[in-house]
Amino acid sequence: MSYQFLQFDVADRIATITVNRPDKLNALNDATIAELGRAIDEANAREDVGAVLLTGAGRSFVAGADISELESQSPLEALKRARAGQAIFRRFETSPKPTVAAINGFALGGGCELAMSCHIRIASEKAKLGQPEVKLGIVPGYGGTQRLPRLVGRGPALRLLLTGEMIDAAEAWRLGLVDQVVAPDALMDTTRALLQSMLANAPLALAGCIEALNRGLDVDLEEGCTIESDFFGLLSATSDMREGMKAFLEKRAPVFTGR
Repeated sequence: MSYQFLQFDVADRIATITVNRPDKLNALNDATIAELGRAIDEANAREDVGAVLLTGAGRSFVAGADISELESQSPLEALKRARAGQAIFRRFETSPKPTVAAINGFALGGGCELAMSCHIRIASEKAKLGQPEVKLGIVPGYGGTQRLPRLVGRGPALRLLLTGEMIDAAEAWRLGLVDQVVAPDALMDTTRALLQSMLANAPLALAGCIEALNRGLDVDLEEGCTIESDFFGLLSATSDMREGMKAFLEKRAPVFTGR
């Protein structure tokens, strides 16, 4: 599959999706968002892919939405644009394969929302994050008002949303917006190493953890535990479960097949 605004590469079972509009600081136009949807679908469909690394070309992860497209939008166009972007970002969040954002620079507005839709975020020390939409007279449109408080809490989320301030990677880590901060030249190796540690585990178990967590966040604890026990039971019917248990007892590394 070919892409105009993305690079899609696969190596060692990791699909690396790179937003590639460096002259625009990787700003998200409608075409780029549509390609992101195609890319995550391709990664999920390919048997040679077990995990996804998302990053940006040049000095930016994604600096935000492409304002030239938003400037003249009508209310109906804005609603449709937001719903389309939300649906595509949700596909990263619900991917059965681990998705990790390697935040190499600016992750603002839609870029911060895209990073938040990934399962884990690792940031370069040079990264800058924020939701500056109020400075443009709008609110976040791709899930920022919903994911941000789930990650950092109500108060810190409102502070970032209402001031539109840009924070550095250290503050993002302190708040819980990113999971790790590393030196710029260590970002990609660190992210790949994390993904490889996940890929050593059973694919169906990885998918089960992701789905159980996503579904459990929206229900009470009792129902969430029911969701978990359902997956615990279902996975006990898999070949990978038997292989994992046998390998543990035999004190060897398991060989998982995703079945």
